[in-house]
Amino acid sequence: MLCAVAALAGFWRAQGFGHTPATSATNGPESQRPALYWYDPMVPAQHFDKPGKSPFMDMELVPRYADDGGGEQPGIRIDPRLAQNLGVRLARVERREVSQSVEAPGTVVFNGRDTAIVQARAAGFVSRVYPHAPGDIVRRDAPLVDLLIPEWAAAQTEFLALLSNGDAPLIAAARQRLVLLGMSPIFIAQVESSRQMHSEVTLSAPIAGTIDTLEIRAGMTVSSGTTLATIKSIDPVWIEAALPETAATLIGVGGSASVQSAALPDRPFTGRIVGVLPQANADTHTLRVRIELPNQNGYWRPGMFAHVRLTGGAHQDALLVPSEAVIHTGTRDLVIVASTDHRFEPVEVRIGEQYDHDTRIIGGLQEGQQVVASGQFLIDSEASLRGAEAHMGSGTGPSDTTNAHGGTP
Repeated sequence: MLCAVAALAGFWRAQGFGHTPATSATNGPESQRPALYWYDPMVPAQHFDKPGKSPFMDMELVPRYADDGGGEQPGIRIDPRLAQNLGVRLARVERREVSQSVEAPGTVVFNGRDTAIVQARAAGFVSRVYPHAPGDIVRRDAPLVDLLIPEWAAAQTEFLALLSNGDAPLIAAARQRLVLLGMSPIFIAQVESSRQMHSEVTLSAPIAGTIDTLEIRAGMTVSSGTTLATIKSIDPVWIEAALPETAATLIGVGGSASVQSAALPDRPFTGRIVGVLPQANADTHTLRVRIELPNQNGYWRPGMFAHVRLTGGAHQDALLVPSEAVIHTGTRDLVIVASTDHRFEPVEVRIGEQYDHDTRIIGGLQEGQQVVASGQFLIDSEASLRGAEAHMGSGTGPSDTTNAHGGTP
């Protein structure tokens, strides 16, 4: 088996695609054809007048037949039995109605738009810290810390005195002073309803989420504006995915996306695209997309992996080949076309979108042709394809230009 692969690959490198190798010299119809000479595919310049073992390699010599040359038929002919033994599998070029979709892995991250920062509104002392730590999940209005603020005492005393006098303009001015000192309307209402001074205030979580930072300890002295805690919301969460730039037509803010988790493969989740970053990744040619996902039950946690699928676009007819049949050389895209007489020829194609495991062909092929879907290891992308330059460029059939972007349907 390995000898056959080496023989075929060596011959392909040495002879290009313009000659026809023979693969059997002793059995079947091939043995009735006139042989000009025999040769070793690894040393094709050396000719022998009879079959036998190669003196260079541990393999049989290969015959060159009189009707192989001339260059009238492009490509290379491979005996069907050898092709079957080497695992060459063919696929038909088909036209089907498709709808574009794209799949990509994603990572769960915090919702960057819902982050709360808890700060001290006035200088004071930390009298009590409630039992929380970074990473804890807290509900909204959960108490975090009690602060003792001495400078509030004098302003509250003045406010209470004016309440007793009943002077409305002065009461309004005193209430405004309390607001400027950092007291919340709820706290001022408590002072007014109780008619008692409150120099200690409890700071609570403004949103539900997880504590990201907690920089407070009992007995600390804090100044106005000191950050005491940072809380990040976990409902909703974001799924960040890197989608190929070819799927740009599917990506739009407000669009929907299907999300699945490896832990719950049978349970689909639906998210909404809330952002597409303006710059593509130059190395991977991908677009970074943010998908917002409800998380009321707290199942999704930042750092988890997710599988994202986007589907969109109108259904259309497209010429398709298996994606594994397309050879990407870096400068062009090729497929190996098989003819009815067991010849194989490389054809340059123009490709479009991918649909699951198929690739759309915009130009270079026509419906009904056969292409090699597996066994491309027989092709040396450096030497062999350079030897076939004469047969490239025009393709083997009309282009599927009617379905190209911007074309006439």
